[in-house]
Amino acid sequence: MTLTPTRTLLDEAAEAGRGLGAFNVLHLETAEALVAAAERTGRPVILQLSENCVGYHGALEPIALATLSIADASSARVAVHLDHAEDAQLALRAIDLGFGSVMYDGAKLEFAENVATTRRVVAHAASAGVLVEAELGEIGGKDGAHAPGVRTDPDEAARFVAETGVGALAVAVGSSHAMVERVAAIDLDLIARLRSAVPVPLVLHGSSGVGDELIVEGIRAGLVKINVSTHLNVQFTGAIRAYLDAHPTTVDSRKVLAAGRDALGVEAARLLDLFGSAGRDRTV
Repeated sequence: MTLTPTRTLLDEAAEAGRGLGAFNVLHLETAEALVAAAERTGRPVILQLSENCVGYHGALEPIALATLSIADASSARVAVHLDHAEDAQLALRAIDLGFGSVMYDGAKLEFAENVATTRRVVAHAASAGVLVEAELGEIGGKDGAHAPGVRTDPDEAARFVAETGVGALAVAVGSSHAMVERVAAIDLDLIARLRSAVPVPLVLHGSSGVGDELIVEGIRAGLVKINVSTHLNVQFTGAIRAYLDAHPTTVDSRKVLAAGRDALGVEAARLLDLFGSAGRDRTV
């Protein structure tokens, strides 16, 4: 099956009141596991490459082309997305390379500068039919997203979307990146107010720190795209540690990485089913 546009998957999920899993690719094994999870569950998935991931691999093209190829060859409905690009030029390159969507992250900029740069990315993306996600508010470390004044304001969010033309908005509602414990408390009332104010799908970053039940409630309140990275990395590395403990003399890295890939795929499949069955008119 060919690549599915991110906009198509987001629109369908939003219309049905379901959540859509967007999971980060770190290397080939991650991409293979995520696609296998989508095929196993029959759920769509978004594969995400972050600016940090591009930096790790040294360039965009090698990991991007490999991920696009894996997605394109899958029997599942798969979109490919650039995550958290603070470099606008990187976002433009991803658009030209064939990504279904890009996130330009200008959240650290002043409002007017964030709007101006985001509009430039949106204009370039429009000619290619590519969706642009942006961020308003701060989704930072464990303290940042819980500090006063950093959560997304509904009125400012509505103005930002109107002035930029973005197709999705990442909002700061209490989650934090890189959490290995699922103890974050997201603000369901704020999510509902943002959903009423903003005409595009809402995105939750830092979802690894949010428990299953609260994510489901967040989807019912109006979240659509649910980003997960750290939680899946915990599954991957945990399985590798267990394999090495059980096979201390192994020297074949394929066997080690396969253990991580398999464990990540199992948890990714569970999350895809959880998010996809969490519609407002469904029970989980």
